[in-house]
Amino acid sequence: MSPCDPMSKQEVLAAHKDERYDMRFPSYLGFWKRSVPGLDEQPRFDLFDEPHWKRKQQILNDHPEIADLYGYDTNTIWITSATVCVQMGLAYLFGQILTDWNWTMVLVAYVVGGSFSTQIGIIFHEFTHNLCAATTLQNRWVGNIANIPLLVPLAQSFRRYHLEHHTYQGVYGYDPDLPLEWELRLIGNDPIKKFFWLIIYGVMYIGRGLAMQKQLSRWELYNWAWSIACDVVIYRFCGLRGIIYLVISVLLGFGLHPGAAHFIQEHFTFRDGQETYSYYGSGNYFWLNIGYHNEHHDFPLVPWTKLPEIKRIAPEYYDNLAYHTSWFAVLYMFITSSLLAPQSRVVRTLDAHRYARKNLKVPSPTEMKDLSSEKADFVARIKKAADMAMEKSRAHRFISAE
Repeated sequence: MSPCDPMSKQEVLAAHKDERYDMRFPSYLGFWKRSVPGLDEQPRFDLFDEPHWKRKQQILNDHPEIADLYGYDTNTIWITSATVCVQMGLAYLFGQILTDWNWTMVLVAYVVGGSFSTQIGIIFHEFTHNLCAATTLQNRWVGNIANIPLLVPLAQSFRRYHLEHHTYQGVYGYDPDLPLEWELRLIGNDPIKKFFWLIIYGVMYIGRGLAMQKQLSRWELYNWAWSIACDVVIYRFCGLRGIIYLVISVLLGFGLHPGAAHFIQEHFTFRDGQETYSYYGSGNYFWLNIGYHNEHHDFPLVPWTKLPEIKRIAPEYYDNLAYHTSWFAVLYMFITSSLLAPQSRVVRTLDAHRYARKNLKVPSPTEMKDLSSEKADFVARIKKAADMAMEKSRAHRFISAE
């Protein structure tokens, strides 16, 4: 069963009948209730488009000065260079000098190598949005250089699929960030399975992109050639043990590591109606403010150094959103809580996304005042429709189980 079976295109149109404005204003939180493992077996279905594009317009109406934050920060290039040099230095150290320090190598690979590997993933995030340098070509090469210690050609594929994630957030079959159906079935709500699922989460992230079966782009092919050439050089100077150190760093870093907890923090639903979450903790100092995820999705053209400024300028849009303060707590909650599982996401059909994006406008401040009384009636009606869809899905599950 597809997560989007509970509501057809006709039902989506009926739910939005006679509506011209997106009544989620001003926060653009949804009207859905989160998927509950045990009662539900699929992610929750939403009737609207992803919220960030419209919330950006809403915020800019009140705070146009945020647009002044758009641009790039070349400091990321220096951070990239330092990160690659540290990882290459450690690969040489364990590959050619400390050749019998096996468990020390594993420990360093987790604490240091894993941290730098996840930081490279965040550098990918920056170059993807052209936030490291002035031109797209320069940004692509920042990504290729950052890719060196990861050994596998990931930079250009990440760029491709991450941009699709922004365009189609939560759209079933189009957002590569969503868990695959077999992941939902296999992992379920078993704490042990969730624990091991987090360990291989980095591998799954790549697998979801491959599952879309898209032909490699020209830049992805360049990335393959570049990575193979770099791997040969690394093997020549660092030896097999140096390669092993880098492999362990990647596997541990993108697995059960605090630097990878943002994969769970960002879009797994911890609260009804909210599908994106920020993290405001000390990890942002090392991991380039990756925790400011609501701010990033609202304004993807703002570099990491200026994301906190968005929250400072427009606190009324962010202070009332749920957020995290500990990545360790995120991992612990996900593994141990019976209310969280791979299904704890919100999804939407392409029809629902496109219809709401095209036909439901962002109201102006004057229109919001005029719509205030109408909004209460709409919210009651749309929540009733969402609840009916939820009950329909649950009834289908229990009937199928008998």
